[in-house]
Amino acid sequence: MRRRESLRPNPELNLVNLIDVLFAILIVFMITAPLMSQGVKVELPKAQAASLEEKKAIQVTVTKEREILINETASDQTSFEKDFRNVWTGDDETAVIINSDQTVPYGFVMELVAAVQRQGGKRLGFLTDPGSRPAAPPKARHR
Repeated sequence: MRRRESLRPNPELNLVNLIDVLFAILIVFMITAPLMSQGVKVELPKAQAASLEEKKAIQVTVTKEREILINETASDQTSFEKDFRNVWTGDDETAVIINSDQTVPYGFVMELVAAVQRQGGKRLGFLTDPGSRPAAPPKARHR
């Protein structure tokens, strides 16, 4: 009689195996999710573009010492918005080109960008040096 009781099915659910499978699926998603968020590599066409006309662009320069120049006219952080308003024509087609030293803090430049946008500047550009490129990350070696 004792033998028949041992053949009876056990109604308890073994959750350990279920948890192992869920963790395995979670790991797969954690590995593949960053890969799916990367963009598609596209070779952009090479073209020679005409430079912006002088009368249609305002150049804002920030030096290493945080000196601000608007079209080569000196300004400072406190009077920048007022000085920019004097130069700004109000034309939506006028581009504002920001040329900042790489050692200037990001927040300082963003305060200038916000001031330009408050005055109505919509076409913003940042000058970069095409000759200097950031170092490429080291490639993994396969054995």
